[in-house]
Amino acid sequence: MSAIFRGSGRIGLAGWIGGALAFAVIAVAAFGPWLAPYDPMALDLRARLSAPYLDHLLGTGEFGRDILSRLIFGARVSIFVALSTVAVALVIGVGFGVLTGFVRAWTDRIIGIFNDALLAFPGLLLALGVMAVAGASAGAMVLALGLAFASAVLRVTRSAVLSQRAREFVEASRVMGNSEALTMWRHVLPNALAPLIVLATSMFGWVILAESALSFLGLGVPPPAPSWGNMLAAARPYIQDAPWLIVLPGLCIQATLLGVNLLGDALRDLLDPRMRT
Repeated sequence: MSAIFRGSGRIGLAGWIGGALAFAVIAVAAFGPWLAPYDPMALDLRARLSAPYLDHLLGTGEFGRDILSRLIFGARVSIFVALSTVAVALVIGVGFGVLTGFVRAWTDRIIGIFNDALLAFPGLLLALGVMAVAGASAGAMVLALGLAFASAVLRVTRSAVLSQRAREFVEASRVMGNSEALTMWRHVLPNALAPLIVLATSMFGWVILAESALSFLGLGVPPPAPSWGNMLAAARPYIQDAPWLIVLPGLCIQATLLGVNLLGDALRDLLDPRMRT
């Protein structure tokens, strides 16, 4: 089955499907203000809990807000939080991972102890603790999730750097008189990017799921601003009378995670020489 999905190309059918889904979500998020037919926070109590019809293609919510518009703007929130969180986690994790993997000595021990302490907490639980102190907002969510996922980035970066620092080209760079910083920046880090790219792609999907979970619990973007998580939370009392309110955000989350996971698997196969056949 995996051979069928990989197909004859280097990326394979699954990778193209995942890339198309991920690109579609990002495009909807980028062009949301022009794609949304209504203001996502505009009230229309006369159309409250209307089933999908011509004026509102995906129906309306408990306050008459257009569901399609709210799903589009909810994609903007999810993509913004995911991209920002991945960027924060990469900056923190790669910085400390390169330091511990290349410099070693006492820095490796001290940073390793703190990183192991962070890994002892589940990522979502750590994010819940940070947001309970910082409050519910998009910025606090990015900070909380970025800190939660940075420890995994640090471990992957450290392992990749350790595998590269003993290579012949690193020794040749030192023999040529290059400084440790230049050797690390020019030779070690570029050769350690492949696992980081795969991890960042997978982490993008993890963050979207975590953001939806936090918003569902009321610790994400505060209503009435739309996000897929708080749309799910708001739809719970109306699951029998208006099932589309809970089905549609769930489908958006599922399609996004499917696309990101398929793309991440394809990138892993593409960047890992052992997976090439």
